[in-house]
Amino acid sequence: MSKIRTRFAPSPTGRMHVGNLRTALYAYLVAKHAGGDFILRIEDTDQERYVDGAVDIIYRTLAKTGLIHDEGPDKDGGVGPYVQSERQAQGIYLKYAKKLIDRGEAYYCFCTPERLANLKVKVGDKEIAIYDKHCLRLTPEEIQAKLDAGIPYVIRQNNPREGQTSFDDEIYGHISVDNAELDDMILIKSDGYPTYNFANVVDDHLMGITHVVRGNEYLSSAPKYNRLYEAFGWEVPTYIHCPLITNTDHQKLSKRSGHSSYEDLIAQGFLSDAIVNYVALLGWSPEENREIFSLKELVLAFDYHRLSKSPAVFDIEKLKWMNGEYIKALPFDTFYEMALPYLREYIRGEYDLRAIASMVQSRIEIFPDIREHVDFFDAVPDYDADMYQHKKMKTTPENSRRTLEEILPLLEAQEDYSNEGLFEACKAFAKEHGYKNGYVFWPLRTAVSGKQMTPGGATELMAVLGKEETIARIRAAIEKLS
Repeated sequence: MSKIRTRFAPSPTGRMHVGNLRTALYAYLVAKHAGGDFILRIEDTDQERYVDGAVDIIYRTLAKTGLIHDEGPDKDGGVGPYVQSERQAQGIYLKYAKKLIDRGEAYYCFCTPERLANLKVKVGDKEIAIYDKHCLRLTPEEIQAKLDAGIPYVIRQNNPREGQTSFDDEIYGHISVDNAELDDMILIKSDGYPTYNFANVVDDHLMGITHVVRGNEYLSSAPKYNRLYEAFGWEVPTYIHCPLITNTDHQKLSKRSGHSSYEDLIAQGFLSDAIVNYVALLGWSPEENREIFSLKELVLAFDYHRLSKSPAVFDIEKLKWMNGEYIKALPFDTFYEMALPYLREYIRGEYDLRAIASMVQSRIEIFPDIREHVDFFDAVPDYDADMYQHKKMKTTPENSRRTLEEILPLLEAQEDYSNEGLFEACKAFAKEHGYKNGYVFWPLRTAVSGKQMTPGGATELMAVLGKEETIARIRAAIEKLS
C-alpha cells in the first residue's frame, strides 16, 4: 500500500471557519495516524472572492493549532507549485483540459450568458439547469473559426446522459447518481482560470493525494470528479466526506453566528488546544469513553471509520466547559500570563494580581469570565441587605450586623493581614463566641464583596484588599445594615 497523502486546500477568502478547521484537522489526523504526509495547497482560482491577508490567516491558524504541513508553498516537496494561480500561470490546467478535448471527454463552449440563462431541463419532477450540449455539435472548422475570431469560450466536461455514475465513500458508502442529473460542468472559465472542481482533480492526481477529506456538501460533486478521473485514466482516491456542522437549532453554522471561525473563538477567550480538541469531536467519536485529547493523543486515537453520517452540533456551552477544563490544567505561571491583560482591564486598584489570578483560575471557562469574578475589587457594587440571609449559615441581616460590629475591633487590631493570619483570627473569634465558622465568614465575605459568588473566601478577599480597604468596607456594611 502506498504512503497516505492528504491535503488541506483552503481558498483565501477570509477567516478560518470552524468547518475548514475541522477539514484541516481530519486531513492531518488521517495522514499522521498512518505515518503519511499532510500537504497544504492554496486554491486561489476564484479571484472575485480573494481577500488580502487571508493566506496569512491560513498559515497562522495552522501554526497555532499545531497542524504542521509537510509540503506546501513554503515547503517544496517536488510536486509544486502549491498555489493554484501559480499552477494556472504555468498552463497546467489548460494543458489537461485540452487532453480531455482530444479524448472527446471535453469540448469548447461559446454560448452567451443570455442563452445559458434560459436553459432548464426536467429531471423527474424537478427542473434543473443543465447545459444542452449545443456546442458539442460544432465542427472542428467552426470551433477553429470562433477561436481565431477571439470569441470568449469555456471548456466543458462531456458527461453521458444515459445510465448512472457510482462512487464509494468511506463514510456514506456506495452512492449512485443518474447521469441525466450530471451537468456538463465548466472545467476552464472564460478568464482562463480552472473551476474549483477541475483544479481539485488535476492537482490531487499530480500531487499524489491518496485520501480526499472534505465536507459532505461536496458529495453531489463526487460523481463529476469520478468521471474526470475515469476520463484521464487515473486512479480514484479514497473519499472521506465529513458530516455537516450545525448550530444547536440544527441549522447550518453561519459565518454570522459570532463564533463560527477560529479567530472569533480566540478573541472570545478560548484556548487553541481546547478548540482543536472540541472540533475533533464534531463528527468523530473515539473508541474509548473520553473527551479530552491533546493533538498527539488525537493522532494515536483517530480512526476515520468512526466518523458519523449525522450532522454534528456545535454547542458553544459544551466548548466553554471543555475550555474551562483546559484552563484549570494550565501551569499557574502560564495562566497568569494569559489572564494578566484581562485582570489589568477589569481591576484599576493596586492589588496583588497573582493572588487574584490564583483564585479565579478554577472558576472561569473563558478569559472574559474573569470580569464577573473581580469587578468588586475596585468598588463594592450596590447590593440588597437580604444577601446576608443564609438559611444554612443561620445568618440574617440583623445578626450579621451584630457579628460585624463584634469582629470589627479584632480586625482593626489585627496586624497579620495574610489569608492564613486572618483565617486563624476569625476562626478563633467564632470559637470564642460559640459561633459556627460560616456564621462569621458569610457576613464578612458579603461585606467586603457585595456579591453572593466570589472567587475566594472571606479572608482570601480581605488579604488582597488589605487592612484599610477591608475595615472601610465592613464599616460601610454595618451602616447599610443599620
